[in-house]
Order: sequence, then structure tokens, then C-alpha cells
Amino acid sequence: MVNAPLLHMMAGIASPQDAVALASYKDCLAFAADAAGAEGVGVVIEPLNGRDMPGYFLDSFERAVEIIDDLGHPNVRLQFDIYHRQVMRGDVLTALEAIMPLIGHVQIASVPRRNEPGTGELDDFRIFAALDALGYGGYVGCEYRPAAGTVAGLGWMEKVRSGSGFH
Repeated sequence: MVNAPLLHMMAGIASPQDAVALASYKDCLAFAADAAGAEGVGVVIEPLNGRDMPGYFLDSFERAVEIIDDLGHPNVRLQFDIYHRQVMRGDVLTALEAIMPLIGHVQIASVPRRNEPGTGELDDFRIFAALDALGYGGYVGCEYRPAAGTVAGLGWMEKVRSGSGFH
């Protein structure tokens, strides 16, 4: 048994236009969601950008939302990775607002170098505030590469704790 509330089901490498791959992915996702749900575990799917993961099947947020909607499985949610969204399409805040009901987990890394929050082109602290305002109650996973080492890379957390990073 897995002692985690969510499992991330990856899509693998295949052409996004491959109908057989889509049908197989949906079948496997439904099977995994049923099995995980029986153990009280949710399943999340995550679109990945083609710059970092060329050839990845689940290459857009629109496709992920479509798959979730098509399956209609209560145990399947979206893993919203802010880094991937910004690289793919931008418009992070509007997308969060539009698809918040489908989001099961959020991840963050700065864009473009995938370093800690507060070091890239987005106002990560504004995004944190938006997540709060939208009622997101889950964890925000940190999937970044610290620019100057792990300890220094955790310095942004002080802004979150003190509230000084929020607008």
C-alpha cells in the first residue's frame, strides 16, 4: 500500500495525435484511478512542456482537461505545474481560475531556469496569493533546482511565512 494521498500518473512518450495512444492512456488512467481510489488515493495527471520533455504525450493543459472531463472519474484530477503552464501558454492566473475545480495538486518552479520561486519572470508570490484567493487548500510542491544550493534556495520561504511576498 502506498502511504500518499495522490499518485502522479505519467503519460509517456507518444504522438499527441495518436488515437491508439489516447485510448490506451484513458483506459490505463481509469484502471489506475479505480485501483487507487479503492485505497483512498487520488490520481493526478500533469501536462509537460515540449522544451523540457520532447515527445511527451500529454503536452497541453487543454488535452489534460479534456481527458479528465471525458473520463468523468471522481478520482482523477489535474496536477497544475506553474512552470510547465508558463512555458507552454503563459496566462497562469487566468488558467488557475478557469480550471481550479479540476486541480488536485500544484507545483512551482521559476521560469525560465526552473530555480526557486522569486527568481524568474513570474511574480510567484502573486500566484501564491491567487491560489489562496481561489480557495486552493492543497500543498504546493516545489520542483525546482536551487540556484545557489539547497539552504539558500529555501530563502524564499521567509517571504511566505512573513506574508511580505504577497501583494
